[in-house]
Amino acid sequence: MSVLALARPELLSMAGYSSARMEAGGGRVLLNANESPWPPRPDGGDLNRYPEPQPAALLERLAWLYGVNPDAVLVGRGSDEAIDLLTRAFCRAGRDQVIVCPPTFGMVAVAAGVQGASLLEVPLRDDQGFAFDFGAVLEAISPNTRLVYACNPNNPTGNALPVDSLRELARQLRDRALLLIDEAYIEFASCDSLIADVARHDNLVVLRTLSKAHGLAGARVGVALANPQVIGLLRRIMAPYPLPSPSIEAALTVLSDPALARTRARIDLIVAERERLAGVLAAHPLIRQVLPSSANFLCLRCVDAAALYAHLLGRGIVVRSLVRYPGLADALRLTIGTPEENTALLAALSEALAVAA
Repeated sequence: MSVLALARPELLSMAGYSSARMEAGGGRVLLNANESPWPPRPDGGDLNRYPEPQPAALLERLAWLYGVNPDAVLVGRGSDEAIDLLTRAFCRAGRDQVIVCPPTFGMVAVAAGVQGASLLEVPLRDDQGFAFDFGAVLEAISPNTRLVYACNPNNPTGNALPVDSLRELARQLRDRALLLIDEAYIEFASCDSLIADVARHDNLVVLRTLSKAHGLAGARVGVALANPQVIGLLRRIMAPYPLPSPSIEAALTVLSDPALARTRARIDLIVAERERLAGVLAAHPLIRQVLPSSANFLCLRCVDAAALYAHLLGRGIVVRSLVRYPGLADALRLTIGTPEENTALLAALSEALAVAA
């Protein structure tokens, strides 16, 4: 059956909002959108004009980068928007279910709550390095399950999931539910992306972002890659102008050939620094364990996470407390910074050891 049979039926016939920019048709004198005819300042570019809802140049560049057709690409305000759209498109309030595997990225649970969908948690196996429990997920599937979320590598633990098992999960979920794979950190990992599998599994959606490896967290450019029918449905229900013009320009800049070369070099440096820090921190007396990471961060189990967090904050170094995540009450998450920032962190940790002594 069509993957759209899993969507909310009342949305399938909805045309969606037809924006003025969609109807412009390439005209030169634009009098159809009630915009100001003047830019806000002499060098303001075209900020007085609404941007393209799905900018063709950006879609084409992303399609080239990920090896898909442009009709399989949706751009929006970070991965959060795609998660929200998928939840609203496929989950009926009070009836349908979303499955998540904590500890993991929290916005899926938020989107389910806002939509009124039920949330079923199938915890990661903390006795097995926070492994994804594929068998338990399959057993948890019910007729009302619509979305199953997996983050690869997982946030906040940093571990990569077995790609072949994810492929098999997509196959098992066919005609039953969508499998949503969040690959926000995949550039830092050695495992394969599942983007190529989107063409083989119409119920597979892969999320990518320009926030991490490409350095555009402030521009909020997220990407969903999926079957064109799914992308078409999401485009119909999303806000008319999701990306501001400056974000579009920034995205095209970081996707240029010279910028991509710089990004690859920076990824290599981040991975090298991750391994350097992991080696040093594993021997630190105030750290019980450094979890294996395939992302641009490390998850640290600490002797006293609250005290170590406060000490680092007192030295001007901000890390993430994971106390609210199940199974990680003793943990901190540390983003890999520049070599200089990482060295400052190690110096602060040495001071913490002296204080503790």
